[in-house]
Amino acid sequence: MYTQCPDCLTIYMIAPEALAQARGSVVCKHCTAVFDALRTLTADLPVGVQHLAQHESGATVPELTLPIMRPVAAAKSAARPAAPTAAPTPEFARAHRAARASSGWVWKGGIALLFPLLLAQLAWAERRELLQNPTARAWLERGCTALHCSLPLARDADNLTLLSRDVRPHPSVPNALIISATLRNDAEVAQAFPTVEITLTDLDEQRIAMRRFKPAEYLGDARTLNSGLAAHGSTALVFEVADPGKNAVAYEFKFL
Repeated sequence: MYTQCPDCLTIYMIAPEALAQARGSVVCKHCTAVFDALRTLTADLPVGVQHLAQHESGATVPELTLPIMRPVAAAKSAARPAAPTAAPTPEFARAHRAARASSGWVWKGGIALLFPLLLAQLAWAERRELLQNPTARAWLERGCTALHCSLPLARDADNLTLLSRDVRPHPSVPNALIISATLRNDAEVAQAFPTVEITLTDLDEQRIAMRRFKPAEYLGDARTLNSGLAAHGSTALVFEVADPGKNAVAYEFKFL
């Protein structure tokens, strides 16, 4: 026997046992619509037909005239109306709901596993900004304390300010200069000491000499080097360089 879904027009083969389970109510596996299979029920499927004819709901109720048997108990006892019972759900409808519920748990589990990974990737991509943010750094330091790790010092050359500078002949080394400067950290967190680039130029602003000093080269205290320059703190820097000659009349500091 055959019936057709009124929503998606899918035609299904259906057994009489399946019709009896829910008194003709079935669920379309394609669009999950619940419909009355008896409306379009037909014994034979004509070739090339895409729309099954619907039976008229107001048709004359057929009268049954060929009895096969009549139970004796039913004849002696008074007829009692059968208590209404809930129509059972067809097997294919229950399977469809179970599959949909299981797939929902798979998606939720996948999101729960991938969300921490996404947060870790974002934190790594924005690590420089996070290390320079006081609030974020405070939380990261608490986490590192629990995990027994340490955070690298922040680096932001834009928040380093040169307060003063001076060049003078070295008092004890001939043909040498002492360059001193005062550096201030305007950031809200401690910063690593920068690499300092010093450039000497002539009157035409042509470069005569240039050298880059790493923090270990101008800081002798390892503890100061590891702790960094405190927030809003300042420090004096001293550099010893060879005297490039009288043509060097100007100099420039750059923090890297």
